[in-house]
Amino acid sequence: MDKIASLEQELGHLGLLVKGKEIYLELGENSAISYIKSSYRLLSKVYHPDLNPDNKNQANLTQQRLNMVSRLVDQMSDKEIVSVFKKNAILKPFQRKKKILVVEDEFGLQEILSNIFLMEGYEVKVAIDGEVGYEMFCQFEPDLLFADVLMPKMNGLELVRKIRQVKPNIKVIFTSGFFGIDELRDELNQEIIKYNYPTISKPFKLSAMLKIVASYLSEKTDKEFVRGI
Repeated sequence: MDKIASLEQELGHLGLLVKGKEIYLELGENSAISYIKSSYRLLSKVYHPDLNPDNKNQANLTQQRLNMVSRLVDQMSDKEIVSVFKKNAILKPFQRKKKILVVEDEFGLQEILSNIFLMEGYEVKVAIDGEVGYEMFCQFEPDLLFADVLMPKMNGLELVRKIRQVKPNIKVIFTSGFFGIDELRDELNQEIIKYNYPTISKPFKLSAMLKIVASYLSEKTDKEFVRGI
């Protein structure tokens, strides 16, 4: 198999091929090449076996594919790399990017979520706590609020209640590492039952999280949604 076909295959397995083609069509060759190189660096951190002790086999397999992509990119010219995205790339009608506001006080997770959502084609902003999150929500007007429950100054539940005063049908995904044991458990359960918000317990698999986000954003506000991962 030649290098171009090999790169196409590996990018397909990693879920980077379709987005690379979209970036190529929207922003051009340089942006598509930059996307692949930056995606490799980010995913190498996310899937490092030391950070995935419960899924080391899968993490090792993904690392092997990422290393293959790195070797291929180093061996190929920019023209050869771009040819992977040009192949069967079809220009689509313009669609507004969905906007996600991440409200999370854990610094490392802020960066990972922001980069992952950007890679998936979303427009993203990050707030470090509920108070900043509310101000940013009013300015950014996101399609989805991705909020931690336990945060300083204003917790996730308080933030969502305040937002509902200005946008009652806001879509919310709650995240927390303390489901089932923290003092906000009963309040959180009431919110989930009443408003049908999805919940994600930390630590979570990024691939599963992205499926929930994509599904939830595609659903009508009043339609039933299967929660949790």
